[in-house]
Amino acid sequence: MLIRGTEGGDVRVTDGRIAEIAPTIERQAGEEVVEADGGALLPGLHDHHLHLRARAAARSSVDLTSGALDALDVPGDDWIRATGYHESIAGPLDRWVLDAVVGDRPVRVQHRTGELWILSSAAARAVGLPDDHDGRLWRQDEWLRARVPPVELDLAAVGREAAARGVTGFTDTTPDQAAGDAEDLLAAGLPQRLHLMVPPEVDVPDHPRVTAGPHKLLLDDATLPTVDELAATIAAAPRGVAVHCVTRLQLIVFLAAGPRPGDRIEHGAVIPPELIAEVARLGLVVVTQPNFVAERGEQYRTDVDPDDLPSLYRCGSLLRAGVAVAAGTDAPFGGADPWAAMRAAVHRTLGPDERVGPAQALTLFLGAAAEPARPRTLDRGTPADLCLLRVPLDVQLRELDAANVRLTMVAGEVAATPGA
Repeated sequence: MLIRGTEGGDVRVTDGRIAEIAPTIERQAGEEVVEADGGALLPGLHDHHLHLRARAAARSSVDLTSGALDALDVPGDDWIRATGYHESIAGPLDRWVLDAVVGDRPVRVQHRTGELWILSSAAARAVGLPDDHDGRLWRQDEWLRARVPPVELDLAAVGREAAARGVTGFTDTTPDQAAGDAEDLLAAGLPQRLHLMVPPEVDVPDHPRVTAGPHKLLLDDATLPTVDELAATIAAAPRGVAVHCVTRLQLIVFLAAGPRPGDRIEHGAVIPPELIAEVARLGLVVVTQPNFVAERGEQYRTDVDPDDLPSLYRCGSLLRAGVAVAAGTDAPFGGADPWAAMRAAVHRTLGPDERVGPAQALTLFLGAAAEPARPRTLDRGTPADLCLLRVPLDVQLRELDAANVRLTMVAGEVAATPGA
């Protein structure tokens, strides 16, 4: 394929890689041609933190992110799955509050954080919970999944939607995935490359679009391991670790446990200023979610300790200190559009000192899967994972709009042609 007339010239793609870049390339007989009309050609975006199955399940769920519990009043008597609940909608939620809305219908509601499920009484009975249980299940996804009806997962649709936004790669950060999970994702028809966080003992399928990532570790303040226990887990992870850190305490324990250069801080929701230099010194990578400050800013202003507000989802201050930073959407717990996350990084009003320029915001999603803070470039011989825009780069940097994506290619194969 010849991509002709990009902002930077012509690009030939052969056998899944960039074969030639030049101001002008002569078309070969029978060669397919895409006319770029001066649009910019970029490396495809990589979402460095999301949960693919949960994202697919969310497409089949009632979305409570911006609505009231009345949205659960839908016809029928079968199970309802809802996502995106937060206390700001109707206060703290338990089975009895839920019963007042849904009656004797099996309903399960996922909290916006993804860490809590709330079951109605009918749902609680169906999964075997006692009558006096409040229906709140904290981090019991596997237990619950084995006891509720399966949800239709249209992973191919998730892939198509992302490809239409220029996304050519995913890092699935769901913890404790097994080899069978990786095989299911690969078989689901996702066009993107998949970088999967799996435990050290798990091998991913031998496939050119699948790679194994670091070991994902969840930390909770109430059940934190000792520093020595965490250090032993880190030492036993040959591909490194990616540690869920959303509080000061979790970050402090991780830093004390001897992380290695390249280990990842997932979220870095609260990074106090006095710890920034230590994060930089240790050579850690912070994978943040700038979209959260736009999507949840008002709630943070209400719920978060005022002393922590300037430290939320840092970006600019980390980069200025030499910290390696990349970004992910955390879909479905955040919006799935990386361009919206970029706009949030540029225009954030909560913690304005953490703003970055639009070019830097774009770079947050251009990193390699295994080195998320190392931006990929278009060079001869590199994989043809490409995002062709309808507009020149300077226009896109002003707009950061997914609607400007014209064509997405993964390994030389067209994955999306939005609006074609």
